[in-house]
Amino acid sequence: MSKKIVILNGSPRKKGNTSALVQAFTRGAESSGHTVTEFFLSGMDIHGCKGCFGGHSSRECPCVQRDDMDKIYPAVRDSDVVVLASPLYYWNMSGQLRTAVDRLFALEEGGGNLLRGQGRASALLMAAEGHGFEDVLPYYDHLMEHLRWKNLGHVLAGGNGDVGDIEGKPELQEAYALGRAIQ
Repeated sequence: MSKKIVILNGSPRKKGNTSALVQAFTRGAESSGHTVTEFFLSGMDIHGCKGCFGGHSSRECPCVQRDDMDKIYPAVRDSDVVVLASPLYYWNMSGQLRTAVDRLFALEEGGGNLLRGQGRASALLMAAEGHGFEDVLPYYDHLMEHLRWKNLGHVLAGGNGDVGDIEGKPELQEAYALGRAIQ
């Protein structure tokens, strides 16, 4: 059965190492008949959450702020899988990705929680200059637990400081295989 996959790409580089992981994952997912929609967050106008609790999940645009999250909300609402992709910045996801994830909270507010559960799944794709992923994984695991999404796993590619460093590394094949394995 074909799945709708949304990728939130938090890299600031369209042709960077994180984007290479995204491309490999996308090729794998599409080869299995899935539909993939990628949002390159660095090129979008997304403001930080105001913590106003004014959102409402039943609205077409659930957040009180009007910005490019209005393009992401319907895609996430209709998705089966949400992939979080980011370079590792100070042992966490990039600000671009964290901002978008924070703003997804609007889908949990109001009458019906459209984010938690719903049979949704997620995967994590990350590239880094170093190998310090041990701090970001508990956050990701806790987020999956809170959202009640199935954790499909992660591909963590360390040792990739310069653009193109990831080329030829096994993590690209792992990302492809992860995309291909989605059922």
